[in-house]
Amino acid sequence: MVRLDSGSPVPPHLRGAIVALGNFDGFHLGHQAVVRRAVNWARAENKPVIVATFDPHPMRLFKPDTPPFRLTSLDQRQHLFAAAGAQAMLVFHFDAAFAKMTAEEFVRLELVERLGAAGVVTGEDFTFGKGRSGDITALRDLGAVLGLRAAAVAPIAGADGEVVSSSRIRKALKVGDCATATRLLTRPFAMEGVVQHGDKVGRTIGFPTANIAMGKYLRPAYGIYAVRGILPADTDGGRRVLDGAANLGIRPSFDPPKELLEAYFFDFSESLYDQCIEVQLIQYIRAEEKFDSLDALMAQMRDDCDQARQILAATPYVA
Repeated sequence: MVRLDSGSPVPPHLRGAIVALGNFDGFHLGHQAVVRRAVNWARAENKPVIVATFDPHPMRLFKPDTPPFRLTSLDQRQHLFAAAGAQAMLVFHFDAAFAKMTAEEFVRLELVERLGAAGVVTGEDFTFGKGRSGDITALRDLGAVLGLRAAAVAPIAGADGEVVSSSRIRKALKVGDCATATRLLTRPFAMEGVVQHGDKVGRTIGFPTANIAMGKYLRPAYGIYAVRGILPADTDGGRRVLDGAANLGIRPSFDPPKELLEAYFFDFSESLYDQCIEVQLIQYIRAEEKFDSLDALMAQMRDDCDQARQILAATPYVA
């Protein structure tokens, strides 16, 4: 899949595309509906599909002190967009200059002149331009003048009747409700990162862990989780999947506290240092706890792993 950044030239074969436009953080059911509409439109007219997203998230510019809240990295989104049928991902760099662009300038300069887009699909609630002055009505009106067609997709409601949103998914994860997050995302929430060297305490007690910094990701409820690790593709091109248990939090039994995602994979002894892996949160098991002794901690870890094995045995893998 081609990845384009703001200001980079658009290859000739991608001009005239149908563009799915939105932030798409999490790429949940609602986002998938927008991209699916763009893909179907493009296939009907034999045109390419570009999914356009924003980085950093506009919230980072307007409220820089907001705690981490990302549900997906750009690399994860690129993989998801490709799987949904897009030929390219365009990343608009959202900075102060971009934020000052009027709705008319965005449509004319970015969508029409630079991309040469034939059509654009957004969610009905999508806004754009300085002061969020542009909406789907403005997009249709401006497009009619500039030769750009526009379509909007209504919000998607879940099985409970509530609208699917990134905010709802974040709320669920903050209380350890992995099931709701998985249902709305259509896959488990996952953190991706490079395995880093730690203090190696886990190795000395029989539970070697792959440690990943949480970076810009949302902080789900601190605690112990049943997890699946997705390793880089092997020589045959397949991705390896490992079952395990993980501590997400600050490790209160160790000093000094250090915020990490520490995943222990069952029956696995290979080194993962410096490899980029993905860890799916399948089910929350319990909150973090400080233990009086190493023996007590190890006994609880064994119980946690037993629970995680049972949970994972009953939970099919979802890519």
